[in-house]
Amino acid sequence: MTPRRHRLGGIDYDGGISKSGDTMLRTMLYEAAQVLLKQSGKWSWLKAWGMRVAQRRGLRRATVAVARRLAVILHRMWTDGTDFRWGSEPAAAAA
Repeated sequence: MTPRRHRLGGIDYDGGISKSGDTMLRTMLYEAAQVLLKQSGKWSWLKAWGMRVAQRRGLRRATVAVARRLAVILHRMWTDGTDFRWGSEPAAAAA
């Protein structure tokens, strides 16, 4: 979920997302982000952040941004072995 970069005359342009990587994984992350933003009734810090991005940039760009952030969160959970916390409170306060 990285942006495509164009360089022209010393100016960098950010394009759409690149098509590198696993197609199925990109699709699943995008669908998960859509469900989180459109259908999920439960609020989380991730949905609130995505809705703020959607107000500024539009829903499609916000969906890609949330999908990328989901990928970062999932990778971090995988490397650390931690559990996902729905809210923004620390794990010790939730227990």
